[in-house]
Amino acid sequence: MKRIVKRLVWIVALLGIVGAGAFYWRYTEAHKPSPLQYTTVKIEKKRIVGKVTASGTLQATVTVQVGTQVSGRVQKLFADFNSPVKKGQLVAKIDPQLFQAASAQAHANYVSAQAGLVKAQAQSRDAEIQYNRAKALNEQNLASDADLQTAITSLAVSKAGVDVAKASIEQAAASLNQANVNLSYTNITSPIDGTVISRNVDVGQTVAASLSAPVIFTIAEDLRKMQVNTNVAEGDVGRLQAQMPTFFTVDAFPGQRFKGIISSIRNAAQTLQNVVTYDAVIDVDNNDLKLRPGMTANVTIIYEQKDDVVAIPNAALRFRAPPEMTASASPSSAGSAALAPSGSSRRRGGGGGGGGANQGGETGSDARVVWVLRGVTAQQVSVKVGLSDGSYSEVVDGDVKEGDLVVTDVTVSGKSATPSPAGNPRALRL
Repeated sequence: MKRIVKRLVWIVALLGIVGAGAFYWRYTEAHKPSPLQYTTVKIEKKRIVGKVTASGTLQATVTVQVGTQVSGRVQKLFADFNSPVKKGQLVAKIDPQLFQAASAQAHANYVSAQAGLVKAQAQSRDAEIQYNRAKALNEQNLASDADLQTAITSLAVSKAGVDVAKASIEQAAASLNQANVNLSYTNITSPIDGTVISRNVDVGQTVAASLSAPVIFTIAEDLRKMQVNTNVAEGDVGRLQAQMPTFFTVDAFPGQRFKGIISSIRNAAQTLQNVVTYDAVIDVDNNDLKLRPGMTANVTIIYEQKDDVVAIPNAALRFRAPPEMTASASPSSAGSAALAPSGSSRRRGGGGGGGGANQGGETGSDARVVWVLRGVTAQQVSVKVGLSDGSYSEVVDGDVKEGDLVVTDVTVSGKSATPSPAGNPRALRL
């Protein structure tokens, strides 16, 4: 009897150990952490500002390069950096000695041509007298017809000599005028009222104007009216229009904003590093003269803004689900990805980077598929987005609401399974 009781005690103890082991195994399996760990962001209402950023260079609205049309040595300078000048004011002088000599020679040639005309006219009068005498003698049969013909020829030649002398005077007068014009070009004057912002020569320096006019001064008409020339990418230029307000900053005054207005968007395209850009000209008031030509301006142009809208982070729109996540997704979520965008749709960004609905791909120009955490399960939801500020996008339509948690990253067994942006061409377009 004692042996039976002892055996039963051992059996009960063994069953208790086995039961405790089974309970521990079931408990650990039930509380085992999921191999998928989600990084989420809460959907909130925000103010979204759509803006275009660009950089440009400040310059005066009207800038004139003052050069010389004649070659020579710079004799004097009457202006320097930052000098205010008036229209017609003498700002520099080229050594005039060679041009004065050329003018004197041209004047002498002109006087000589006038003397030649007097001589030709005298010869013409003498030839006319000889002709009249020969004609009278021929009528009295005292001179031969040959003598008369010679007198006629001499008269015609003398008249032609007068015409040649007059033409010589015209040529000499033109040469004299050219010499005087060249002499006047040695006085270099300002063509506008303004301020000298650059001087490129020194006294004694020789400038050569054989191929192009050397620039001596650069004059800005009015530094109180300036403009910024910005290079706007072709993807953003369609959002801009003339008269849009802008603001910009410069490194010289950190933290200070300066206002401007788009005056025009030029149609001439420029290609910078394989990117097509267009020049947007921004007019700026510089009444306090803080801004200087050549400063780099970081321009921001706000083209639209919306307040208190449901906003989804762009990181959730860029998220691509790994195979482990799609395999564990709730089957009931498949129908939630069927939302189609209203109106006409087109593929955005061409065919770069494929992706179906289960990979967060796009179904239209403004439709996206995101993953929303419902309980412990991530479900696919199609949303239609509108205005974006680069970090958040407006939710126009879709099965999401304020407070929902959207997945922006996932780790599988402790390792991130989200592809890098470099491997996702469309991720950079949001």
